[in-house]
Amino acid sequence: METRIIRSRRRTKTIQAREVDGVFEVRAPAAMSDAELEPVVLRLRQKLERRKSRQNLDNADLERRAAELNHRYFEGRLTWQSICWSSRQNRRHGSCSPAQGSIRISHNLVKVPHFVLDYVLVHELAHLLEPNHGRAFWALVNRYPKTERARGYLMALDERAGDCP
Repeated sequence: METRIIRSRRRTKTIQAREVDGVFEVRAPAAMSDAELEPVVLRLRQKLERRKSRQNLDNADLERRAAELNHRYFEGRLTWQSICWSSRQNRRHGSCSPAQGSIRISHNLVKVPHFVLDYVLVHELAHLLEPNHGRAFWALVNRYPKTERARGYLMALDERAGDCP
């Protein structure tokens, strides 16, 4: 996406960014140097891209995938009220409230490989039957054949993000 910098003598401190007709438009103080502005523009561009990626999240696709996994690994016996993406989960990959039948999947997983997302869904679906992480829970989760591989991927992802336990 093209970037357009618009400098204003009226601006003294604030910087504003938005997308206008496919152009990333940045309004900045005239006195600010290119070197000072560059990291701010980069950060604002990343923020805009994250916001756009969240808007593209499709809960219906997530629901369909969970239904497929329910049939494959739980013989179709699970029921839930809602499964949806959440932009409020930055430290967890997913969460399940068994009593309410609600599952939330972190928006941060939108770009992970499908086998990793499937693992997180299976993990959260298993909580509908087993609320804790005991042996019975892991027996359910380990029905998914790529559990160890997906857990390794998530651990590496967490380490890279600085969220390593």
